[in-house]
Amino acid sequence: MHQGSVTANIVQPLERRIFLADVRWEQGRIVDIARLGDEDPARSYLLPGFVDAHVHIESSMLTPAEFARIACRHGTVAVVSDPHEIANVLGLEGIRYMFDNAALTPMPILFGAPSCVPATPFETAGARLESEQLAYLFENRLSGYLSEVMNYPAVLDNDPKLMAKLDLAKRYGCPIDGHAPGLTGDAMRRYAEAGISTDHECATLAEAREKLAAGMHVLIREGSAARNFEALHVLISEHPEQVMFCSDDKHPDDLVAGHINLLAARAVAYGHSVFDVLRCASLNPIRHYGLKIGQLRVGDRMDAVEVENLKTFAPVSTWIAGQQVASQGKSLLPRTRHAPINRFNAQPITAAHLEMHASDGQIRVIKASDGDLFTQETLHAPKIESGRLVPDPERDILMLAVVNRYQAARPALAFIEGFGLKQGALASSVAHDSHNIIAVGTDADAVCRAVNAVIAAQGGIAVASQDGVELLPLPLAGLMSPDDGDTVAARYAQLNAIARRMGSPLRAPFMTLSFMALLVIPELKLSDRGLFDGRTFSFTTLTV
Repeated sequence: MHQGSVTANIVQPLERRIFLADVRWEQGRIVDIARLGDEDPARSYLLPGFVDAHVHIESSMLTPAEFARIACRHGTVAVVSDPHEIANVLGLEGIRYMFDNAALTPMPILFGAPSCVPATPFETAGARLESEQLAYLFENRLSGYLSEVMNYPAVLDNDPKLMAKLDLAKRYGCPIDGHAPGLTGDAMRRYAEAGISTDHECATLAEAREKLAAGMHVLIREGSAARNFEALHVLISEHPEQVMFCSDDKHPDDLVAGHINLLAARAVAYGHSVFDVLRCASLNPIRHYGLKIGQLRVGDRMDAVEVENLKTFAPVSTWIAGQQVASQGKSLLPRTRHAPINRFNAQPITAAHLEMHASDGQIRVIKASDGDLFTQETLHAPKIESGRLVPDPERDILMLAVVNRYQAARPALAFIEGFGLKQGALASSVAHDSHNIIAVGTDADAVCRAVNAVIAAQGGIAVASQDGVELLPLPLAGLMSPDDGDTVAARYAQLNAIARRMGSPLRAPFMTLSFMALLVIPELKLSDRGLFDGRTFSFTTLTV
């Protein structure tokens, strides 16, 4: 069944050569690469398939099988995925769900064992994973690496519980992923010496070079929210053996448009060697994570992508284990069925739940920026009506609310600038990392309408405007849709467009909103328990 042949220009990154050849495979493995001559620019090119070295599949709002069905169109043949999102909602049950669903697709998906669930002790999650649960994942081969270690203060403090998780991964011979934004100097070296081998959070060249010098691998991230390619792409030529590409969080409309192939095209356009680029886009993650996929050699599995040329990397065909899974931009993989799974106990809210009593002094305001997970703390004089703090859309100071989805509790409230809404509200049950409900809006009534629409659907993203409420339901753990990727992408794009018509200047308003509760990235964020300062790793007050 999985046999065939293709004649094309073969690109071998490690040997740094390109030649015209006929590649033949049987039972999914390459049995012959017959050289026919030198490179023929008039012919297509056959490359090792692309690998996303770090992605949270749940952020695509698609199941693993559906993610694979879309990603293979772009030449992706494998992904390294951290199921951290669903683990925060459902624990081991959620990870098992992802693993079982991934078994429905031929694409290899290497899942990690989430190291920080919950991400911090300052928020309410739906589950907790300790070393005993991670041992189950490693023992049963549900996980092949330890997912990003976000609690770097615990590493530096030699916290026994966290260090036990690192020791567990080492005992099973599994790599350990990092997450240490802005960490440099002696603290960074101690973090790396603990056995943590990657970081996808580097935002500057200086930071990335320091981590590379410490022996870490740097993953150049270009996702729907965080985009670091422009700042870091020079590392492709400087350290081709230590760099990988990843998307981290890829929303459905962006995934439909392209994947790692787009980074390869940009890198070559910037003058980097195609051989170095393909090491980063394919071979390095294969080797670092021990992925059981081929590298275009005799005896390897036939995992490859045929592209039109080495400039646009426009895919012609994709093969996984010898099976053609995509052709001419269309997936050949079938749709799969999805069993229901969720944990959602939130109760509807009213405007009275969103009242903030005024007191003397300025207020701390979270400043969000497009394409950046970091925020800033700004200070403003508050707008006060009837003794209560209220949003001030004219100054772009809007209400931010986080509603506990796991148990009854009053919403946590703050103010935020950067969303630019002139009317209405946005709400989402995708809110990193604990995935409570997060909402931003110009007034309490609009926030209530958006939040309550998400609650009624048991998960989703919603826009409440003067024209009504529009919703994309996400009934699978409040994170994913059972629908096909193109349908989800189109609906998600519609909701983003409505948000922009309501005044938001953000390219991806819902993606930016989802990170406003991510406490491990400074400066100010909001958890379901209150306003949090990521610089001091402690709660702070709304009023100064």
